[in-house]
Order: sequence, then structure tokens, then C-alpha cells
Amino acid sequence: MKILLLGKNGQVGWELQRSLAPLGELVAVGRDEGGLCGDLANLDGLAATVRQLAPDVIVNAAAYTAVDRAENEVELCHTVNALAPGVLAAEAARSGALLVHYSTDYVFDGSGQAPWREDAATGPLSVYGKTKLAGEQAIAAAACRHLIFRTSWVYAARGGNFARTMLRLAGECERLSVVDDQIGAPTGADLIADVTAHALRSLQYQAAPGGIYHLAAAGQTSWHGYASFVIALARETGVPLRVAADAIDAVGSAAFPAPAPRPKNSRLALQKIEQAFELTMPPWQAGVRRMLSEILGK
Repeated sequence: MKILLLGKNGQVGWELQRSLAPLGELVAVGRDEGGLCGDLANLDGLAATVRQLAPDVIVNAAAYTAVDRAENEVELCHTVNALAPGVLAAEAARSGALLVHYSTDYVFDGSGQAPWREDAATGPLSVYGKTKLAGEQAIAAAACRHLIFRTSWVYAARGGNFARTMLRLAGECERLSVVDDQIGAPTGADLIADVTAHALRSLQYQAAPGGIYHLAAAGQTSWHGYASFVIALARETGVPLRVAADAIDAVGSAAFPAPAPRPKNSRLALQKIEQAFELTMPPWQAGVRRMLSEILGK
């Protein structure tokens, strides 16, 4: 099996290089290297790369993810998040390849408190969310074999992340304010990559249906709960912090106005993916604990 991985240097793409390697011949591509185009803004180059490699599986881990900047870069965001997946889907339909693509909880309006099912009505609030939804729709319209994994609150030990930011601020400040009215599940890029590899392997031996699946860690928390968990763990391991345990204030989203609105309910229902691929998604705390151990070296 030949696998083309796009977006190899992103958080999820980096982990996918590890998890997909045992499945077959893996060709991992960044934006532009070795004569292969992985730049999702270059639609012709993208199509040419797929045709040149003729992969059995295309895994698209690249995306425009600057949520606030997208409000002013609508055309670029639409090209990368909507048109490029459509091109990949068209090429997959032409060749018979399987397309794996990643989407987001931002396709929903964030209302209510119930976890979003895959068949729930969408209603994105931001340019980013609208373009990611358009990408999903372009893939479906191409009628190629596909898996779309919607995920949320993605982090990785590699590079910057929310936990690193909270630890830095906790070491500098005596008091912190963190949003508590947005609810979701912090989800590790390593978990996303491992589930992707498991799903691809499973599809070789069972007739699990394609389409959309929600892929996230189990459980739920707020950004305030996430920050408090991270800081408490760091304190337990002896990291010097200025902020006291009772000096992490819970505030509403309005305290941190941003160009792009964030969905308040990012809970994702996991029954479909767990049943289809015989999985049990681990609690979000387990992944965050492992990530902190890695970045703190403890």
C-alpha cells in the first residue's frame, strides 16, 4: 500500500509519519520538497503530485488553521480548506484511492450541551469553520472513498500549545484568568494519528463504512479546567510557579474578544467511531498527563 501524507510538519502530520510508516510505502510531503507539491494553495501542483505518485491512500493533514487571521484572509483560507480537499477528492475518485481528511468541531454553532453527533445539523460561526465545512462537502460531492475525522482542541508535545502557554504564564504571573464557558476534550495529535492508522488497517479487513467520524479524547472540560489540571500536575512535579492554586480565575469568553467567535460546545459524540473500529477512546487527562511528562522531562 502506498500512502501519500500531506502536511507532514504539522502537529498531526508529524505523528502520522510515525503511525503510518508500518502500513506500507509512506511518502510524506511538506509544502514543497523534492519536486513534489504539498502546498494546498497550489491546486494544479497538488493534483500533479497525486497523479505522479498514484497512491492507494491520500492522508491530508494540512489545513489553514489561523482561526482569527482567516477572517481577513478569506480567499486563501477557502482555497486551502475547501478547494484543495475538493481537488484531492476528485483525484481520489479518478484513481480509486481512499482519501483521509481532518475536519473540526468548528463546523457546528456550539449551542446546547449535548455532544455533537456526526449527523447533527451544522452551523459554523467563523470563516475557518465555514471553509472546513465546505471542504467536507466537496469531498462528499466527489463521491470518492473517504474518511473524514472531525476533531477538536488538538495539542502535541512538539511545538507550541495551550499547556506550554499556561505553564509560562503560571511561572510569570501571580493570577490568571482562563475561559470557562467553552467545553471540549483536549485531544492529542498522537491519539489522532494512532486512530487513523488503526482505521486504515481495519478497512483492509472489514467493511467499516466511510464518511464522517468524530475523533477526540473521552470526557470533557473547560479551558479553565484544562489549565488548572496542567498547572496542578506541574506543581506536583516540582516546577516553580508563581500562581497559587486558588488564583486561577474562571471567566467568560467575552473577557477575551477575538475576531473569530469560538463554539462554546465542542463536545463530540464518540459512539460511531468506537463501534465501527472497535475502539475505546481514552480520557483526555491521560493524554495531557503524558504530554506534560514529555515536555517537562519528568
